[in-house]
Amino acid sequence: MTVKQISVFVENKPGMLAALADVLNENGINMRALSLAETKDFGIIRLILDDPFNAVRVLKESGYVCSITKVLAIAISNQPGSLGKVMKILGENEINVEYTYAFTSGVKDKACMILRVGDNEKAVQALTKNGIKPLCQDDLDQLYK
Repeated sequence: MTVKQISVFVENKPGMLAALADVLNENGINMRALSLAETKDFGIIRLILDDPFNAVRVLKESGYVCSITKVLAIAISNQPGSLGKVMKILGENEINVEYTYAFTSGVKDKACMILRVGDNEKAVQALTKNGIKPLCQDDLDQLYK
């Protein structure tokens, strides 16, 4: 169970994020989550969107360099210790976390985490075995209905 994350490469200069947001808005594509990593010259915008395939098409037509990456999404309790529990499970199963970001969901007392890990299948097995069910794209859509 994975979700599709769109990574967009942009120059690190004023107005680039606004321009990207405008392209998505003009095409009726809604952002669920956003993460931005930057260097002096460029940035990588990571997006979870309601329509990832259409988004890639629209972005490429608008001149953006982008790609789709399969990442894990999980819902966790929005309380202290929840992140530590997930990281402990992954660590004990020797699963490397390359990066993660989180966002609040439409479900009371839940937060969603996006995880890029070294081995998606192994992570799904370890999390599921410990009572944490990874979400699919449809699950994310249901959080906002």
